[in-house]
Amino acid sequence: MLTSLYLRNFVIVREAELGLGEGMTAITGETGAGKSILIDALTLVLGGRTSSDIIRHGEEQAEIIASFDLTACTEAMSWLKDQELEAEQDCVIRRILRRSGPSRGFINGRPVAMQQLRQLGNFLVDIHGQHEHQSLLRPDDQRNMLDSIAGHQQDIDSLASRYEDVRHCQLQLDQLRSMDDKGEDLLELLRYQVNELEQLSLEENEITALEEEHRRLANASDLITGINENLQELSNDGNSDVEQHLNQTISKLQQLERFDPTLAEINQILLNASIHIDEAIGRLKQYIEQMDTNPQRLEWVNQRMGIIHDLARKHRVNTSELPAQLVRLKQQLHDLESGELRIAELEQEITSLLAKYRKQARKVSKQRTQTAGRLSEEVTNRMQELGMEGGSFVINVSDANQDNLRRHGLDKIDYLVAANAGQQPQPLNKVASGGELSRIALALQVCVMEASTTPTLIFDEIDVGIGGRVAEIVGQQLAKLGTFRQVLCITHLAQVAANAHQQILISKSGDPVEACIDSLEEKQRVEEIARMMGGIEITEQTRAHAEEMLKQAIS
Repeated sequence: MLTSLYLRNFVIVREAELGLGEGMTAITGETGAGKSILIDALTLVLGGRTSSDIIRHGEEQAEIIASFDLTACTEAMSWLKDQELEAEQDCVIRRILRRSGPSRGFINGRPVAMQQLRQLGNFLVDIHGQHEHQSLLRPDDQRNMLDSIAGHQQDIDSLASRYEDVRHCQLQLDQLRSMDDKGEDLLELLRYQVNELEQLSLEENEITALEEEHRRLANASDLITGINENLQELSNDGNSDVEQHLNQTISKLQQLERFDPTLAEINQILLNASIHIDEAIGRLKQYIEQMDTNPQRLEWVNQRMGIIHDLARKHRVNTSELPAQLVRLKQQLHDLESGELRIAELEQEITSLLAKYRKQARKVSKQRTQTAGRLSEEVTNRMQELGMEGGSFVINVSDANQDNLRRHGLDKIDYLVAANAGQQPQPLNKVASGGELSRIALALQVCVMEASTTPTLIFDEIDVGIGGRVAEIVGQQLAKLGTFRQVLCITHLAQVAANAHQQILISKSGDPVEACIDSLEEKQRVEEIARMMGGIEITEQTRAHAEEMLKQAIS
């Protein structure tokens, strides 16, 4: 629900801030006063197209801020969450319009694109008249409205699920057919690549083992020389400095043990060290004896590593990824070799899924057709009450291209209207004027008000060409709709305005001209209703009539 609207330097408004409440709000004022300013501002703040003409003369930029309470608008809250723009239950939308340079949009203080403003606006406001956001003229919204009244969302979801099943299988089939079209060339290539990798017979961790062996073989001479030098340092038939010094130390400590037995523990450590040194000497000698300096083996290792690296470069993978590459190629080869069988299986599966989809689509279509007939009759009846005597409204549910599957079914849904008796119903956007379209929208919204999800409805030019009893009925219907949704209505008829729960007066004065936007109190409403009834000269009788009209509307 729209809770407030702030304007600065917008058209002829210098600065104005307006609070809005629940129910029906009538926007009134003399002809030419600029009653459409608020709707124009809402259209722009929700991403509508703009020009520098809307910026107040002499100013460089205009600003519009609209605040919404999203308590009852879960769709908008979900959208904001998906866009990471959420801010509890309130939403503040701001747009800055500049004379030079592009305009800028903000949602909850964060800059956004105009497309995002329009997407959010579709959840928040529905404007009926010669403006944007006219859901009545959008095919998708026409279908969604019909489905919401039919109350078969579970069947719609089931239909969408069956559509996704068909689509998924069809994608697999198309991929297999595409592979099959490439023919024997691809098949032969895959066979060659698989055979090449299988012949390699790369074992687990073989790359690491080969690299270690290569380093050892390539540096065998350095290893032998270095180890022999260390052996000479550690042991020279027991005459090395290390062994000699260690044995002398052990002997001396053994003699000193008679004076202090605690030295025995230290002496034991030295004896252990002597044993470890002897063990190390033995292992180094064993390493020398087993050392493989075979140049043929080094050449084989070099060749093996070269083959592995060449294949890795050929397949554009790391050497460690070659086993996984073999698995992938085998799977592709299997898919291609068994393609004909899988294609036949998928074709059979798609035939079965299509039958289920079409069965569900027929069920949904039947429900839509029944709902369309009932709603067409209800709207037609209300049109007679709203000054469109002899007119008729028809929701036509027809078969679309049966081969063109869609998530929502196979139906083509058209909202048609005949404004006068004897006319053939035609699409809304071709035959309905602004005022007629608004009244048809009102009739529809009253019929579906409990199923509608848009929190704020705006009606412009709804009272063009009507008066008297019809105008009073229009006002009553708007007020009734206002018990379910927030309703804003531009009107020049007292019978309509009197039924509103809130009334806003647009006036202009001064030089240069400046617009004033005022929310009227009870006495001010009497004066404004009287002006709408009586013109320039307002008599006491007119005031009394206006007061009586307001009392009757409240009761």
